[in-house]
Amino acid sequence: MDSDPHAAFKSRQREMWASFAPTATFTTPPAAHLVRFARVKPGEAALDIGSGTGVVAITAAGAGARVSALDLTPALLEAARENARIAGIEKIDWIEGDAEYLPFADASFDVVLSQFGHMFAPKPDVAVAEIGRVLRPTGRIAFATWPPDKLVGLSFQFIGRNSPPLPPGVPPPALWGLEETIKQRLAYRFGEPQFERGVMTVPALSLAHYRDFIERSVGPMEKLVASLADDPERLAAIRREYDELSAPFFADNVVSQEYLLTRARAKE
Repeated sequence: MDSDPHAAFKSRQREMWASFAPTATFTTPPAAHLVRFARVKPGEAALDIGSGTGVVAITAAGAGARVSALDLTPALLEAARENARIAGIEKIDWIEGDAEYLPFADASFDVVLSQFGHMFAPKPDVAVAEIGRVLRPTGRIAFATWPPDKLVGLSFQFIGRNSPPLPPGVPPPALWGLEETIKQRLAYRFGEPQFERGVMTVPALSLAHYRDFIERSVGPMEKLVASLADDPERLAAIRREYDELSAPFFADNVVSQEYLLTRARAKE
């Protein structure tokens, strides 16, 4: 880890995502969709990468799996432990760690899950190799990502246009929402992937109401807004532009966020 060229970037990510916990309510239904799509079975060893507030890990444990859950951000792991306590799920191994340096032995898991988590690893090839390494022969991966042409993917592109660039060589996370990119990245270690789509809904009374929530609970947007605190005219323009971007996805007090599910089996 000390020689990781992206260590500073990951440190910023660790801090940036600390405010994500309020979104747990909205990510809980997609977590159940992912666990069902992954075909998690009682007694299986499951790893949840980028576990955040633990909604996938807790759902998989509730389905009878033996779960380990890993995340970069200590504040989110603390929220995850509390969620597990409230849910009455005790046997989850919560670990602070990095998707590119999984602290597990080879062939440790039957299934590796990730809900909007591994897509932020700066080196996708390394993350895929690590996932393949810790999976048992014919084990499987299943994950949820944001397509770049839907609201969340468009939002990340919007933030990227108005923020300092990613470090050299780090691809945009929303590329993980393209089926062709997924096929290319998984091809060496996994068989032909299967895909399914779903929609996460966020209630909001207006576009401004929705934006206010995003500014307080999505780290990259929170950081963008903070960077413009001394430029109120620019901040107002950014907010108007984001409202325009979000408008096609808002109706009847609901903002619709489409996601993509992928499942693939490891090659023997």
